[in-house]
Amino acid sequence: MATLVAGANAALTGENPGLDHVVVGMGWDAIPSRGPQAELVPFAVMCDSSGQALSNDHLVYFNQLVSADASVTFIDDDDQEQIDVELSQVPANISKIIFLAYVDPEFRGQGTFASVRSAHIRVATADNRELVRFDLSVTNVDSVTAMIFGELYRHRDDWKFRALGQGYTTGLAGVAKDYGISL
Repeated sequence: MATLVAGANAALTGENPGLDHVVVGMGWDAIPSRGPQAELVPFAVMCDSSGQALSNDHLVYFNQLVSADASVTFIDDDDQEQIDVELSQVPANISKIIFLAYVDPEFRGQGTFASVRSAHIRVATADNRELVRFDLSVTNVDSVTAMIFGELYRHRDDWKFRALGQGYTTGLAGVAKDYGISL
């Protein structure tokens, strides 16, 4: 298992021949509050070679548990949130899959990532053998309301993972604008 820093890449299929199924787990702890609370919502966006979502059918989250092609599925297990990716079933026109979480503004006011601790993303095999992990830095995030944790992306014929930790002060709306999602 490799622990990554922001911006680092890890070869998944290149270093694990025959790997065609991964589970991407996202987790965090939130400091309880009587006021605004950070209720994080995980989200996956399937993007084309230009970095844009193919359509809103290529999103996976609590209201849409499976992508249009059924290659990406939202599941609930050991981590707070998990997304199952059948790499061999991801259509060829998908170049990357972005994994993010945003603060739900409807849950107890507009919270931020300031109350989030121990945020991480991990990529594991179907039998839960951890391949890579990225522990996000959650400092200086007082106004951050969405965070891209990482991405799976194609590199030639292989799949790789990139640790990102990119925060947005504009929440899901900012992510939607950058990736061409209709809200």
